[in-house]
Amino acid sequence: MIFRNRSLARIGAGALLASGALTVLGSPAHASGTETDLAIEVAGTRVAANAEGKFAFAKVTNLGKNTPSELAVRVDVSKVDFDKVQAWPAVEDGCDMEGTDKKPTAFVCYATEKGLPGPGETVDLPIVLFKAEVKGTYQAPLSFKLVSKDDTNAANDTKTATLDLSDASGPDLSVVAEDVKQAVKVVDGNPVYSGDLHAGGRSALTYFIRNQGDKAAAGLKISVKLPKGVTPTEVEPGCEYAADKSTFTCTYANFGLIPQDEDTNAEDKLYSAYGFYHLFDVAADVKPGALKGGLVSVEPIVSDSSRMRAAAVTLPENVTGLRATDVDASDNSDGYAVVVAAKGGAGGGGDDDGGLPVTGAQTTLIGGVGGAVLVAGAVMFMVARRRRVVLVTPGDEKPTA
Repeated sequence: MIFRNRSLARIGAGALLASGALTVLGSPAHASGTETDLAIEVAGTRVAANAEGKFAFAKVTNLGKNTPSELAVRVDVSKVDFDKVQAWPAVEDGCDMEGTDKKPTAFVCYATEKGLPGPGETVDLPIVLFKAEVKGTYQAPLSFKLVSKDDTNAANDTKTATLDLSDASGPDLSVVAEDVKQAVKVVDGNPVYSGDLHAGGRSALTYFIRNQGDKAAAGLKISVKLPKGVTPTEVEPGCEYAADKSTFTCTYANFGLIPQDEDTNAEDKLYSAYGFYHLFDVAADVKPGALKGGLVSVEPIVSDSSRMRAAAVTLPENVTGLRATDVDASDNSDGYAVVVAAKGGAGGGGDDDGGLPVTGAQTTLIGGVGGAVLVAGAVMFMVARRRRVVLVTPGDEKPTA
């Protein structure tokens, strides 16, 4: 279901980018941990023809049994022609730059302690902000590398991708689904988190969808896969469920998303982003740990009407919704885990802590979030390009205090 708290729908760029949903970068983190196996994936490096800019994500998954004490991602942008496109860290703080301010060759961005993934968990790091400087197509190779003294498997530490300023025009949806770690209650139509999630408990999957393309989506088709041991709390209208309810698909034909570049009016009811949540119950016999295999995927529905902005809110009776080809399918899906805590252990509190306000990442997933805040944030970071310049050799790139 969609979050209904409209008072939190419009938030500032600084708050959005500083929250857990869109960044967990900051000063180098040092937390209790030891050797583990980290793996990296990259999504969102293809940009629609007329889009002004886009965020790309590094997705870091912990395949081991321990939490790392530190984590950074190094992005090599040495092959990017900065006369044609800008490629900068998506956040102003928490990244070191190599090269010069006019021609960076790489930057290293550090995860905060909150951003260190525990066993079975995945963290989404908005590493790069792309902004086209010229019209037309352009491609350049990028390289992403994990940096952590605790990582034990170098085979999955590097990913290559192509920065692609494409000639494709259309919606470009991206989804960020957060790992679930807390129990939940619903208060006034919104999830309220309270302590650790235990076997037999209830929580909510929350995720955030935004349109970074150059065309509107008239609606959304969302598919959700639940980890084994997790079942939906309720059957939601407009959703179709598998017989065992392990997967379901929700079609929201009238929840359109305009491009984030067009989301400039804070007073209208047109949005470039939405937040969703689905309640679920954890089986009583589930053992503590991370329940893996969760996945959220989204497809756009477009209208054959030329009045795309109107169709972004509701489909007229004489208009048929059609499936659209998303400009960049790499960021249309995001995996998540459900983390079940042992009863009586240390952590986020017990079952009777009472409701806590939705904080951190969850507060950014309320109602329709205007893409203007993303654009404003992008402009802010592009204009204020004050970075620490460091010259390092490849063997030296590692987080330091």
